[in-house]
Amino acid sequence: MSKRWSLALASALITLSVAACGSPGQPGAPAGEGTAAASGGASGGPLKVGLVYSKSGPLATYGAQYRQGLTAGIDYATKGTGAVGGRTITITEADDAGDPAKAVASATDLIGQGNTIIAGSTSSGVALQVAPLAKDNKVLFISGPAAADAVTGANKYTFRSGRQTYQDVATAGSMLGDVKGKKVTVLAQDSAFGKANVAAVTAVLGAKGATVDSVEVPAAATDLTPFATKVKTAAPDLLFVAWAGANATAMWTTLGQQGVFDQTKVVTGLDIKPTHALFGEVGTKINFLSHFFEGATDNSAYQALDKGLKAQGSTVDLFTNDGFVAGQMIVHALEAGGDVDSMVSALEGWSFEGPKGQLTIRPEDHALLQPMFTASLKKDGSNVVPQLVDTLSPEAVAPPVSPFK
Repeated sequence: MSKRWSLALASALITLSVAACGSPGQPGAPAGEGTAAASGGASGGPLKVGLVYSKSGPLATYGAQYRQGLTAGIDYATKGTGAVGGRTITITEADDAGDPAKAVASATDLIGQGNTIIAGSTSSGVALQVAPLAKDNKVLFISGPAAADAVTGANKYTFRSGRQTYQDVATAGSMLGDVKGKKVTVLAQDSAFGKANVAAVTAVLGAKGATVDSVEVPAAATDLTPFATKVKTAAPDLLFVAWAGANATAMWTTLGQQGVFDQTKVVTGLDIKPTHALFGEVGTKINFLSHFFEGATDNSAYQALDKGLKAQGSTVDLFTNDGFVAGQMIVHALEAGGDVDSMVSALEGWSFEGPKGQLTIRPEDHALLQPMFTASLKKDGSNVVPQLVDTLSPEAVAPPVSPFK
């Protein structure tokens, strides 16, 4: 599994296939056990939370963003004390490196140490393996950036602090308005990652009446002109691009040279900041679906996230929201008492303000109902920066209910 930039339909699908990533980053706290904040009483002993995430490996950048957001979220939810009921929250970290086997082993060990909450899961492959463990051991599991739809409804002990794939694809579909009768083409690499994107678009937009086809490109292809020509000849109403790899800029440039942008609405997912320049000259012509980006909102939770990240020497980016929301959920669960079933009941149906806006945990399957965004890139000197185009309501992108298995 190689380290590479991802320019995918949605970052959720990157974690679903564990196939692409950003550059390695530095987590916001050292590995091992430590307090989530500097203060807090020890009456009754610490409140133990296990954190299993990608501190290293292909998704390390995403993991670092999540970890930094988590620190800020716990600080915000506890009003700077790092404690609930006079008991300090302690975080014990484990690095799964994106490997489900390592994640299960680490989560098992943390549960054995008395951690009744397990958070993290940068990768969907990890989340889908840890979720059954939570059910079997009756511990609270709050999945992070992992976006596989199957995490929703996995069991009554499993929650998520980020969005899921359905919400990404529904956001893209919103750019066509009523998709019934419209033609959608997915441009993707001929790989497990690419096929996952094709399947997701077919399942979501195809179910709404769109005709979905795909142009799949061998991963080793160097001449991309024939594939861009095929897309142009197909003349879809919407081109859904799912691409990960070093030839991303060449792919986007070829689409521009073949005139695809002149006749088709082109959509892809907005990834982390360092990838924004990889779109090249056509970057300002692309329509982006977005989970989260710096400046997407400006509520009190967002301001706290921004402040908390700056204190760590970092800035708001794609997955800092997921960590912050996980921190809010952990604190709210702990406020319900030490009994895990009480924590579950406290989270079910809870509606609260996160950095993205108003969030609600759907009791039937623990889907996290949340706003989503569309965005564009604009030039700012030698840089390109995202700007908000539209905010979709949680109801507009809500996934179908997936009853607990």
